[in-house]
Amino acid sequence: MVTLAVGPHEDFAQWKAAFSRVMPDLRVVWHEDPDLSPSCVDYLLVWEPGQGTAARFPALKAILCAGAGIDHLLQDPDWPHDIPLVRMGGEETATLMEEYVTWACLSLMRETRTWALQQERRIFHRHLTTRTARDTTVGIMGMGHLGTRVAHRLSAFGFDVRGWSRTPKNLPGIEVFAGGDRIADFLSRVDILVSLLPSTPRTRDLINRELLSHLPPGAGLINVGRGDQLCEDDLIEALDEGRLSGAILDVFRHEPLPPDSPLWTHPAITITPHAASEASRDGQVSYLAGVIADIERGGMPELLYRPERGY
Repeated sequence: MVTLAVGPHEDFAQWKAAFSRVMPDLRVVWHEDPDLSPSCVDYLLVWEPGQGTAARFPALKAILCAGAGIDHLLQDPDWPHDIPLVRMGGEETATLMEEYVTWACLSLMRETRTWALQQERRIFHRHLTTRTARDTTVGIMGMGHLGTRVAHRLSAFGFDVRGWSRTPKNLPGIEVFAGGDRIADFLSRVDILVSLLPSTPRTRDLINRELLSHLPPGAGLINVGRGDQLCEDDLIEALDEGRLSGAILDVFRHEPLPPDSPLWTHPAITITPHAASEASRDGQVSYLAGVIADIERGGMPELLYRPERGY
């Protein structure tokens, strides 16, 4: 029998119930069950395990992360780097991200933040914008699994879409720029910049004053990648000076976002609480069941962490 250990305990009952519906032959146990023999565990499902948790299980076939970001896991000095690490994905996760970014692009394009502030003050001013999707270029940084899905959804909606990636990509109908020497060209006519990049040493602090200076005046920013990519003071400066028109942020350098952060009260910033694309429990379990079945057949899933890439 294949055994999956799950933590933390407060979510265990939900995970176990969902796995029983999707993969009833899987034995699901709490990772700190006193009767559990660590050597009998095949898979470990974690999000924020304590230091040394993963190293307690000597026979793991893979570690499954309950989120798309895995950089925080690798900070554990006892992390077993020889065990395959798989990021959260799946159809529902991808669809939620596609729809979130489409909403965010439309919100920036129609300047809906202005209407929200007017509503708070009971001001009935129409503040019309006439730009349409076909008049708007969206640039996506990070053309991996989610970036590609978002690019296709935005293109189908009518946006002009271009991408930037670490390595060359061939996507029909979408121009993709590759490498650091092409980033200025990529940014030069982007009306709305979307970051879907992972957190790596190369991407930390990437969205800074220098990068933002390559965008056309009045561009907007959407960050659904990682919070440590954005230099928040540089963003506020660009907004205050009118070089950027607005930003929608779902991820932050420090989470929860501190109450005294100036991001909360800036009139051109919309904040969502890291909620862009967390699938339902059944959606997550359906994806994870596929990952386990894949590995049991001798394969490896698409969203496998690769150290040479950093994600």
